Amino acid sequence: MTDYTQIKLEIADKIATITLHRPEKMNAFTRTMMDEIIAALDVTDADDSIRAVIFTGHGDQAFCAGADLTPEGGGHVFSDPNPVEDLSDPRVRDGGGLLTLRMFNSKKPLIGACNGVAVGVGATMQLPFDIRLASDNARFGFVFARRGITPEACSSWFLPRLVGMQAAMEWCMTGRVFDAQEALDRGLVRSVHPQAELMDVARGIAREIADNTSAVSVAMTRAMLWRLSALEHPMMAHRIDSRAIYRLSRSADAREGIASFLEKRAPAYPDTVSGDMPDFYPWWDEPGFV
Repeated sequence: MTDYTQIKLEIADKIATITLHRPEKMNAFTRTMMDEIIAALDVTDADDSIRAVIFTGHGDQAFCAGADLTPEGGGHVFSDPNPVEDLSDPRVRDGGGLLTLRMFNSKKPLIGACNGVAVGVGATMQLPFDIRLASDNARFGFVFARRGITPEACSSWFLPRLVGMQAAMEWCMTGRVFDAQEALDRGLVRSVHPQAELMDVARGIAREIADNTSAVSVAMTRAMLWRLSALEHPMMAHRIDSRAIYRLSRSADAREGIASFLEKRAPAYPDTVSGDMPDFYPWWDEPGFV
């Protein structure tokens, strides 16, 4: 998919930027937007020249104002309109969850630049980002209880891991909207910036990754931190750590990492995510929707 209608994908100098782009609806989320973001992530994963992906919203008012509550042509808002008997039917699957699961499996680091209002799925879609920044006018809200539904987009898994159970419970049970400072204080975002500086800071972080690190190392690190931290015993992490160090220590990237350090020069890592991931990657079995 290259003809996007609700997002923009820009690629320049090893950095991809995905911009939610529905100016007339404060970048509100739809199934079309979901499909387009997933398609864009397929592009960024497949392109070895891309080293980091930045997400932001169009304009200076909203990152994403949540699900579009007034979709064109009417229709069901929060789920598929077709009745089903079997709750394992794929039509039951939450669109936000389909998106965040795809983000979770990204091989490239994801950096969020939240440039304004982010409520509902506009907040929960940011949880799988590896680094989240906010503008000083950003507002967040896990507002589901105020709409008669529940948290979605796998946020019951992501949110407590990021901010702890108490903050997650308070935000989700009250459904209140809170400001960027509270998001910072409770660990939802890394830092808060004036609107005019937000993208420059996000690009600076992406640039630091692109210029100084091995793509294979970053892809492995991302998968290890997200997946292993949730397991029941550190031995589970030790098994993967050991295999990863054993394989990567013999790689061309490891040789270049050592040589560039000793020679006091910028690295030029030759390995690629598409061709040089360790032979045991992925080490997990992806669960199905049953």
